[in-house]
Amino acid sequence: MATAPQNPSLPLFYKDLVPLNSQQHASWKTRSTDKATWLAGVNSIPLTVEEFPQAQRHFPIIFTGSDQPIPLALMGMNEGVNVFVEDDGTVPNPVYIPAYARRYPFMLARLRPDSEELSLCVDPSSDLIGEIEEGEALFADGQPTDTTKNMLKFCENFEMAGSKTGNFMAELKKHDLLMDGELNIDIGGGQPFNYRGFKMVDENKLREVRGDILRQWNQNGLLALIYAHLFSLDLVRDIFGRQMQQGKGPQAPAQAPAANA
Repeated sequence: MATAPQNPSLPLFYKDLVPLNSQQHASWKTRSTDKATWLAGVNSIPLTVEEFPQAQRHFPIIFTGSDQPIPLALMGMNEGVNVFVEDDGTVPNPVYIPAYARRYPFMLARLRPDSEELSLCVDPSSDLIGEIEEGEALFADGQPTDTTKNMLKFCENFEMAGSKTGNFMAELKKHDLLMDGELNIDIGGGQPFNYRGFKMVDENKLREVRGDILRQWNQNGLLALIYAHLFSLDLVRDIFGRQMQQGKGPQAPAQAPAANA
């Protein structure tokens, strides 16, 4: 991703993870906030395929350049820049926030490598959770409250969406539709700004896919997802323009990746 956690073994945003339990966290609460401080300075966020229809209206959808690529919502063209979130976490204009970010500081995690069981965990370093004065209790009389149950359900739905996303990516790889991406932005009067280090769907190969496969993709919704990705790339200039307006644009043409795998 664009911005790595302090511990490289942890997912983006998370500085620590502990499993919730009614004994240790009996008095813990969680609070809502209007400032997404964990999003400030993060230019790309993992995205599930179920979010493509909403996300494509706000930002480009690209794929990481790794051997196992995943979809990303591109919220800034350069690392350390998020054009939708101010430095203090304020989101001044309505924008779709990916579920990956909305679940924070919660997430489902596998506590033992030899087990498939997932447990609801939290990042105890977050100021949105803990022994705080105001907020919604996580437990009552030793049992999870509705707040905890609702967050567990949200995280479970996210995991199911992640499984569907994995199937989508596997289909793209099966038909060799992903290619190394390159975005060029020419603002006139000099060398264009070039962005590489990501993957995108190869439209030429997409045109060569057999008709029976395209019909199947049309029926199961996969084709619409592919075009949501392709159409979203038109927003690259908008994101770049926002950076320039905010004074966060690159000072000189650079061959920087749109998102680090």
